[in-house]
Amino acid sequence: MESISFSIKNGVGKITLNRPDVLNSFTMPMAKELQSALDECANNKTVRAVLLTGAGRAFCAGQDLAAATAPGVDIKVIVEQQYNPIINKIRNIEKPVVCAVNGVAAGAGANIAIACDIVLAASSASFIQAFSKIGLIPDSGGTFFLPRLIGMQRATALMMLGDKVSAPQALEFGMIYKVLPDETLMSEAEKLAEHLAQMPTRGLGLTKKLLNESMHNNLAQQLEMEGEMQAMAAKTYDNAEGVKAFLEKRKPVFKGE
Repeated sequence: MESISFSIKNGVGKITLNRPDVLNSFTMPMAKELQSALDECANNKTVRAVLLTGAGRAFCAGQDLAAATAPGVDIKVIVEQQYNPIINKIRNIEKPVVCAVNGVAAGAGANIAIACDIVLAASSASFIQAFSKIGLIPDSGGTFFLPRLIGMQRATALMMLGDKVSAPQALEFGMIYKVLPDETLMSEAEKLAEHLAQMPTRGLGLTKKLLNESMHNNLAQQLEMEGEMQAMAAKTYDNAEGVKAFLEKRKPVFKGE
């Protein structure tokens, strides 16, 4: 892979967007590499959590505009083949995805970040819905996730005005989980991802699936699904181990099964 780096350690599949000279902006090859890495994380049983971050001083500045405006390039194809699959893979992988936003997250970069399960940000990081500044509309699931995270009024204002949101503001708005000092962001993000990798992966995956369904289910449908998923979780090795460890007053050793 040329545009991202990927490694597996301690049950964590770590994906780093790696075009720091252009603030990790996306091209089609980079998007395809990210999609492949997410597929590997989904299919590799040794991976029980995913950590997504960026190299250098930015998380991701969104689309590489030089690539998007090249002759013969169709922006609809970019959205459908680059970004939509990335968002779908992040949401559908039944493993927790942690995002460590190490710098600016703009445009599609901001929306990929907030599509992840748990978002940590460096204190110097920022989020920008930059689309309106060049006459485009928010993509990469932004119009779906942002209003649900921070409310319609704030989401509308941020998308129309293109205001920069600091990491502390993003935390206040409910856009992200936690703000950390720049110098400890990665160590804390890795620690969190490794902790998640030692938890009951199947149960976490079912929880994520339920949260996805809650976006459109009514209460009756959601309660029914909770019953179905709880029955599935109760049949896992990790549930049996968790109960046994509780009764034996010891720390459980989960296998993610």
